[in-house]
Amino acid sequence: MRQILRFALLSTALALATAASAQQKAGDADAAHRNKIAMCIGCHGIPGYRTAFPEVYHVPKIAGQQPGYIVAALKAYKAGERSHPSMRGVAASLSEQDMADLAAYYGAPAK
Repeated sequence: MRQILRFALLSTALALATAASAQQKAGDADAAHRNKIAMCIGCHGIPGYRTAFPEVYHVPKIAGQQPGYIVAALKAYKAGERSHPSMRGVAASLSEQDMADLAAYYGAPAK
C-alpha cells in the first residue's frame, strides 16, 4: 500500500512540475497560479466524478464553496488531519497564499 501511495504522490508531483515548467517556459507570469487552479478542476470540476484511488470515492464540486472551508480543508490535508492521499499530496505542495488564492477563486460566486 505504501508503494502505491508513494507512486501516486510522485506521479502527481511529476505531473504538476511538468505542467508548471512548460507554462513558465512560455513566459507567462501567471502560469504557476493558473496551474494550481487547473489541478483542482481536473477532479473537482467534473460533475459526478469518482476517483479509483485509494478506493472509489465521490469527488465533491468546490466551485461556490465557502472560501474559509476550502482553506480549512486544505490545511487539514496538509497537516495530515484528513486522509485522502491525493489531496494530502496536493495540499503539501501549496503555500498558505496558494490556499487563500484557490479559496478566493473557487469560492467566488459564478459570473
